[in-house]
Amino acid sequence: MFLHGFPLNSFQWRGAFDRLSPYRRCIAPDSLGLGYTQVADGVSVTPATQVQMLAALLDQLAIRDVDLVANDSGGAVAQLFLTRHPDRVRSVLLTNCDVENNCPPPAVIPVIGLAKQGRFADEWLAPWVADKNLARSDKGLGGMTFTYPDRLADETIDMYLTPLVESPQRKALTNAYAVGLAPNPLAGTEPLLRQSQVPARIIWGTGDTIFSQADAAYLDKTLPHSRGVRRIDGAKLFFPEEFPDVVAEEARRLWGV
Repeated sequence: MFLHGFPLNSFQWRGAFDRLSPYRRCIAPDSLGLGYTQVADGVSVTPATQVQMLAALLDQLAIRDVDLVANDSGGAVAQLFLTRHPDRVRSVLLTNCDVENNCPPPAVIPVIGLAKQGRFADEWLAPWVADKNLARSDKGLGGMTFTYPDRLADETIDMYLTPLVESPQRKALTNAYAVGLAPNPLAGTEPLLRQSQVPARIIWGTGDTIFSQADAAYLDKTLPHSRGVRRIDGAKLFFPEEFPDVVAEEARRLWGV
């Protein structure tokens, strides 16, 4: 089960799907409030609710347990899922993501502040949808979070961002997702993670300006069955989309297939 980052959706994992579907049934849900989900009135879109949604989805699909692969805020959800449903996780492959002592990271605080004012979707995402070159620039989604922003196609930007700004209701959900990233949703998880019996592997992009190299070391030290950290030189936050061969290689090694 693949858990995407913010403000992306499950399209992030298409390359990994192509490479791993011969070995596992691959599932990549869109997080509540992101992508193409339809959220019922009054339902929160916090990380804790995402965990509840995932458990309900697995029940609906009659899936007992899963291998988790996660990135960015999806990594926070993966850690929460592991602590709350440890018997449903066979392994966890984490890429650049939140950790308890850096959640939310400083770079995300301005996003949360704008979202609380109801301004994030309109002031950040909508301009990127309207101007794809801006989206690929150093001030856009591409330059900030992709290793090769020039390769970020217009259609990919639309796939990720257009549904988040297509109506006032969707903009409100997008802002609500960002607001849900604080206060720290991972508070108190470290003791539970230290009890985990699940094999884990960490892949970390060294060019990420949002999550630090110390976060990778934290996960490696905290998860008792960690199989170490593989660092991808210069790779930024959303590198799993750009380096699906690396994700597939590490997943297969972790799964033993």
